[in-house]
Amino acid sequence: MELIAALAVQGAQMALVLAAAPLLTGLVRKVKARWQRRRGASVIQPYRDLRRLLGKEVVLAESASWLFRAAPYGIFAFTWVATALVPTFATGLIFSWTGDLIVIVALLGAARFLLTLAGMDIGTAFGGIGASREVMIAALAEPAMLMIIVSLALLAGSSQLGTIARVMASGALGLRVSLALALVAFVIVAIAENARIPVDNPATHLELTMVHEAMVLEYSGRHLAMIELASALKLLAMMAIIGCVFVPAGLATGGAGLAAYAVGLVAFAAKLAAGAVLLGTFETAIAKMRVFRVPNLLGGALMLGLLATLLLFVSRGL
Repeated sequence: MELIAALAVQGAQMALVLAAAPLLTGLVRKVKARWQRRRGASVIQPYRDLRRLLGKEVVLAESASWLFRAAPYGIFAFTWVATALVPTFATGLIFSWTGDLIVIVALLGAARFLLTLAGMDIGTAFGGIGASREVMIAALAEPAMLMIIVSLALLAGSSQLGTIARVMASGALGLRVSLALALVAFVIVAIAENARIPVDNPATHLELTMVHEAMVLEYSGRHLAMIELASALKLLAMMAIIGCVFVPAGLATGGAGLAAYAVGLVAFAAKLAAGAVLLGTFETAIAKMRVFRVPNLLGGALMLGLLATLLLFVSRGL
């Protein structure tokens, strides 16, 4: 019975992230619309868009190979698994031992790799431009992410998210400058990874500014639905990582009972809502930067992550 209950809780987390991801995207869009004094679409509009795309016929170019057709399913699978490994409402679940930050980054990197290959496979100019820009951003964001992981692992003694969350929630670390630097660096990397303003504009269709949208222009129907859902899952994954690492309040532990899980769910919903409001406000208040200025932003994230790691080394006398 204990094994069945543990599997049920783990399955509930996997279903939760899948169901909540479109709602998070809709909430961000609603916040941006309200700040722009527009009524905006309903927060459940992403669900309607996904249902409509799933019901449409797939249109493929003659030059599309098997990779172009298979990539959306691989992108969705990698992103869903990575998101499901992040502690949302509870830590210590049955598969929590696989919830390593390095594994999660690798899974998201695999999804990005498939997306860039698919963007180049079709042979269009837009796909090539978007793929080259995506690779440029990834080459700068990945080192910064690794520095952040190193700093968190030094603080918690592990790179597993469950362990990091428990150490942060215990209050043993207190307030540290290195943590603040790691948080700022992670926010910058998360914005770049999710193709959000100021790095990219997910709502644009201008060829001179597109990154993510340029790679998926040739997709339609259920293929586009898989990619859109994967993008929503990735945004939720980044917010969930920030919530469980830097704001671990309310997280339950495995086997704590339904009451603790309920508190964890409420806390997780509050964190997502706060993250959506902050992201929507930030994107409304700032303009998109030029593509050639993105390396400066991500270079700053890398320096912040490196500085956080060096501060930890110095404080420990290493």
